[in-house]
Amino acid sequence: MHDIKKGNPIPMWCHLSAFAGFIIPFGNFLGPLFVWLWKKEEDELVNDQGKESLNFQISILIYSLVAGILTLVFIGFILLLAIALFAAIQVIIAAIHADKGEKYRYPFCVRVIK
Repeated sequence: MHDIKKGNPIPMWCHLSAFAGFIIPFGNFLGPLFVWLWKKEEDELVNDQGKESLNFQISILIYSLVAGILTLVFIGFILLLAIALFAAIQVIIAAIHADKGEKYRYPFCVRVIK
C-alpha cells in the first residue's frame, strides 16, 4: 500500500458508494461507477481505487450468482450470507485505506477493468 495523497474524500467514496446496493438494484456497481467516471481524470488515486472497487463489485456479483445457483442445494443461502458479510467488511477496510490516501487491493478480486 502506497501513500499518495491525504485529505481527498473522493477515493473513500469509490468504495463506500457500493453500499447503495442495499437501496438500489445494482447500486453496489453503479455507485462506484458514477464516482469513478465523475472524478477519475482529476486524481490518480480516484482512478485507481474506482477501478479496484468496480472490479471487486464485479467479483462479488459473480460469486453471488454462483451462490444463488447453489441455493438449489441449500448451501447457497449460507454462501450468500458469507459473501455479503465479507463484501461489507472489505468495503469498509478499503474505504479506511483510501481515506488515508493509500492504494488498497481487495482479496479474491478478479481484475476485469485494468
